[in-house]
Amino acid sequence: MPDNYIDLIYCDILYNTGKKFKDYNDNLGTPEEAIKWYKPRLIEIFRILKNTGSIYIQCDYRLVHYLKVEMDNIFGVDNFQNHIVWCYNGGGITKKRFNKKHDDILFYTKSKKYIFNIQYQPYKKNFIERAKYKHKGKDLKDKINLGTPLVDWWIDIPHIANPVNKEYHNYVTQKPKALLERIIKASSNKGDVIADFFMGSGTTGEVALELGRKFIGCDIGDKACEITKERLNKFV
Repeated sequence: MPDNYIDLIYCDILYNTGKKFKDYNDNLGTPEEAIKWYKPRLIEIFRILKNTGSIYIQCDYRLVHYLKVEMDNIFGVDNFQNHIVWCYNGGGITKKRFNKKHDDILFYTKSKKYIFNIQYQPYKKNFIERAKYKHKGKDLKDKINLGTPLVDWWIDIPHIANPVNKEYHNYVTQKPKALLERIIKASSNKGDVIADFFMGSGTTGEVALELGRKFIGCDIGDKACEITKERLNKFV
């Protein structure tokens, strides 16, 4: 790919759990070996990202601190924007520690001049009712229409846990469309090029095309490519 080509990159990377899943092998060795594997890929991502572009790397507690240091080196400490925490429920009970039920998303930009569209979370019903009572007879459209700006702690997007979910495509690490919709709306505009180099079940591509963006994706897994093709065929 040419330099300065992609507007937004999102990657739900290998978390290095050490497990061999049905769909892929998630074992890169020690954390140090994993970062050594990621480093040349992050350098290439930096090269192809536009100067106004952003990157979101999704991982978990296993690598997030190591990746933060490496991305500080490659993208620059001053271009770190957020450490987003996506919380979700589900799973069994652990007796010796608190359940680990969140992912980490590192948000970096290539420069200080980048695309960002503020995203809002709707006000809770009781807030709206209080506002209506307080401002009786007044037009509240401008006061309560947008909601409150989102913070970096996301607790309102549920995980895709089982086949009952209508989004489910039988892929073990599939992410919900709402998660990608939030990221793509925040850090790109219509017509922009979105890339996902660990595309898995193709959620990024489907959401990008639904939102009027262009999409580039790749994955080494045959199943991932098959599912993605099936999901994107409707746009061809």
